[in-house]
This record gives sequence, C-alpha cells and structure tokens, in this order.
Amino acid sequence: MTVNFKSMFIPPGKGSTYLVLGDLYTILATGKDTGGEYGVYEAVMQPQSTIPPHFHDQTDEAHYILEGEVEYQIDDQTIIATPGTFLNFTKGQCHTFKNIGSKPAKMLTWVTPAGGEQFFVEVGKPVKLPLNEEERSLLGIVNPADFEKAVVIAAKYVQFVTS
Repeated sequence: MTVNFKSMFIPPGKGSTYLVLGDLYTILATGKDTGGEYGVYEAVMQPQSTIPPHFHDQTDEAHYILEGEVEYQIDDQTIIATPGTFLNFTKGQCHTFKNIGSKPAKMLTWVTPAGGEQFFVEVGKPVKLPLNEEERSLLGIVNPADFEKAVVIAAKYVQFVTS
C-alpha cells in the first residue's frame, strides 16, 4: 500500500497553537497531512505542569526533549529527561510526566497512527504566537471547568490509571 501525503513546511511560530490547561501545544502535522500515518505536535509545559498516569490503547507515542527537565514515570521506572532525550511509549504502556524545572520545558511528540494530536484541538483554546498579555497570564493556570472538560474528552484518546 502506498500512502501519498503532501510535503510540508511550517516556519517557527506558525502552525495551530492551543492553550490547554496552562500549557501550549502547537500542532505541526495531523492525520490529514500524513495520510493517517502519524501526528506531530510541540508541547511547552510550564514549571510543575504534570500529565497524569495514562496509557493509549490505539497509539504509540514518542517524545523528544528540546528544552527543560522532565521527569517521566514509565511503568515502574523513573527517568529524568533533558534536552536530546528520546522516549517511546508503546500501546498499553503506562506513563506520566512532569516538568520538574523552574523554566518551561519544550518537547516534540509523535503519535502513530495519527489522531491523538486532535485532543489538543478539541480541548484547547486557539491562540496566536506571540501570546498577548491576557493569554500569557493563563500560562500555568488550570481552570477546574477546563480540567473537567479535558477529562471527559480525554476518554476518547487515553485510559487514565488510578491507584
């Protein structure tokens, strides 16, 4: 089977950016762009921002750390990821991560097959870079109503792990 998808060029600061639970997610490639093969997004996590323990039934996920220091818990293993670190999570593998640094952490994330990147489109507030003053004031802030909305929508994409 041959998959044909178009060549892409997205300059820095372009792409569709969303403010999601205090963090920024810029969608770089969607399933529509890649024939459903993969999605790619850049995440900028604010200090102390965390993603709860979860796993994906339908997708593999990979992260490449560009800036900052992110602590990962993968199954029973703890990893401190710094710039240049690559991590891959297979379907069904439990993982959680947190920006443990004092500055924002930036990473690229790939999901295969595509689809998981759409969570941020559904949950987030579209913003343009650079952020205006009001949008900057929302960085690192998790509104309880937005959190509840995210949990409901996330059920389409992940399974949360509770202890």
